[in-house]
Amino acid sequence: MTGLKALTSRGRSFLASGAAALLCALILGEQDLLRIAVLVVAMPLISAMVVARTRYRLTCARRLDPARVEAGAGSTVTLRLENVTRLPTGLLLVEDNLQYALGTRPRFVLDRVEARGIREVDYKVHSDLRGRYPIGPLSVRIADPFGMVELNRSFTITDTLVVVPQVVALPHVRLSGEWSGGGDSRSRSVAAAGDDDVAPREYRLGDDLRRVHWRSTARRGELMVRREEQQWQSRGALLLDTRRHAHRGDGPRSSFEVAVSAAASIGVHLAHEGLGLRLVTDQGPERLADGGLAWSLLDTLSVVRQSSARSLEHGVGALRQGSGEGLIVAVLGALDAGEAQALARLRHSGVTGVAVMLDVTTWDSAPDESFEVAQSVLLRAGWRVLRLPSGTSLADIWPEAAYKRSAA
Repeated sequence: MTGLKALTSRGRSFLASGAAALLCALILGEQDLLRIAVLVVAMPLISAMVVARTRYRLTCARRLDPARVEAGAGSTVTLRLENVTRLPTGLLLVEDNLQYALGTRPRFVLDRVEARGIREVDYKVHSDLRGRYPIGPLSVRIADPFGMVELNRSFTITDTLVVVPQVVALPHVRLSGEWSGGGDSRSRSVAAAGDDDVAPREYRLGDDLRRVHWRSTARRGELMVRREEQQWQSRGALLLDTRRHAHRGDGPRSSFEVAVSAAASIGVHLAHEGLGLRLVTDQGPERLADGGLAWSLLDTLSVVRQSSARSLEHGVGALRQGSGEGLIVAVLGALDAGEAQALARLRHSGVTGVAVMLDVTTWDSAPDESFEVAQSVLLRAGWRVLRLPSGTSLADIWPEAAYKRSAA
């Protein structure tokens, strides 16, 4: 029944003509006309049966290269269709489903796919907007070689393109201050815990016998050695101000998008230098996989949106609850004096505070004296303040983070 509903105008015409010829042959008793009528009726019916079965005989695979891109960059989507039957297909009209942010839906025409044949087609996608965009499912309009039947089929498989914020390469600067866990503090903590707390492992050929852990060896009945001492990872926190009222402008060039890009650039830069990061917004802490690796941070920032919060209270509270963090980097929109004072109190001895303050007045040219007030409050508390106006690259001002020493 599905195949009959998919008959084209040509198929319906053949079916009607064949039925009329069949009726005439029966009335007139013409055997030759009867044979022609049966042939004409059989062609669209057989085509409908073949096309109806084709949905179980085509396989589809999709590959994204790369699957994670920066905003404004492109990715190549490769579609692979395979005909797993022993019969060639007819005309295939292929269309992939895309969201509007990725562009128009790509359409392809495949004239014929031979038995066991494979066809690959590719197209480009790109988006200036961050986000996670599903690609697919693929729909195929199947037609028989005679043009009798057209049938629409959709695959269920979809893939996701992750568009992350733009990342600016930052110059290396030495951020002073003792980051928690830096240097040899790991060795000291292990020594203080004693041998009983050392996690041993099985002896492997080539291990130094001086590292044999005799107590575990006696308990397990097999030779055990101490694990190699590992450098304790330094930790830091990254605060992103997502409040809607603290930003100006719309679209990819808005101050909010610049702030997200700045947070991504700083986070990737510090993660590559071995700093374990914790991401916090004005809504509170964000969950990052694998201890704040660069890809996890970028994936989280790819879907961050503006909030309706009016203050940084939850973000400051989340930073205050953090322990062992020797560096706090805050990417901020418009601040008032009270919010600046709450942030200022987070910096104390042993903690380096860096504030990247977006001068939002340069986005809408509206006069605002709160920037200077908030800047002076943070500077007095020992924060290093980096002013980021519209049109300025973060890489140009990042070296200023190392120029001023933290005050005790």
